[in-house]
Amino acid sequence: MNIQRIYTIYFSPTGTTKKVVSQLGHTLAQILKLSVSEFDFTLPQARDSRFPVLTPEDVVIFGCPTYAGRLPNLLLKYLDTIGGGGSLAIPVVTYGNRCFDNSLMELRDILETHDFHTVAAVAASCEHSFSQVLGAGRPDQEDTKALDDFARQIGAKLTQQTATPPPIQVPGVPMEQSYGGYYQPRDRHGVFIDIRKVKPKTHTELCLGSLESACGICAAVCPMGAIDGRDITQVPGICIKCGACIKKCPTHAKYYDDPGYLYHKTELEEMYQRRGKNHIFL
Repeated sequence: MNIQRIYTIYFSPTGTTKKVVSQLGHTLAQILKLSVSEFDFTLPQARDSRFPVLTPEDVVIFGCPTYAGRLPNLLLKYLDTIGGGGSLAIPVVTYGNRCFDNSLMELRDILETHDFHTVAAVAASCEHSFSQVLGAGRPDQEDTKALDDFARQIGAKLTQQTATPPPIQVPGVPMEQSYGGYYQPRDRHGVFIDIRKVKPKTHTELCLGSLESACGICAAVCPMGAIDGRDITQVPGICIKCGACIKKCPTHAKYYDDPGYLYHKTELEEMYQRRGKNHIFL
């Protein structure tokens, strides 16, 4: 195949998916001696702009995080508008040290439906969006080495590719079964914990400047545009619990105080204190 360009395309509120996709993309580009183009659709204004025009001569590293065992549900409408133009693709999902469940299969299917041809895939364990303990600091140096090794395997596969490949095989519950639905946390009594309407709060005494002159980073980095930039204590939009406003606040002024959220966060940190694996598929 006449590959001419590597494209990295991703949704990455806290930056971990970007790191994984970028590492794969730049290493693969070095191997194939090609240039890399990037499209970051994390922020609302990016999703209002034109999606890249892709061709069969492109290889796309396409990344999304796992939320509740699937792709973020508020992204699905946007993902239904993309077009692959016959390009080859490597679907990438990141997950917060627990499990990627059915997110990789869902992303693979979306790409295949929209004229991408998937040739490899990876589910990478990263720091959890709720926590700075669970998967802390990942992707790290060990992950970087593993991703570089994976990129070399992809490069070798691409150089031998002479025809349109069949969809890459990945584990998961198929679309016909709604990808198994969304993961629902429970307490120790088996009662569901519903955090869908939970929104971040603000320690006003820690916020930079007065609220009228706050730095506004939290509002600027929110992938849903949910935080009011004129009064950052207000969250009129839908919060997807991505952690961007909390992890990117320079003074740690953003926080959650919902008991169910805090219980679930603590439970995850207690149950999954082990090094999550990176799962590759070729």
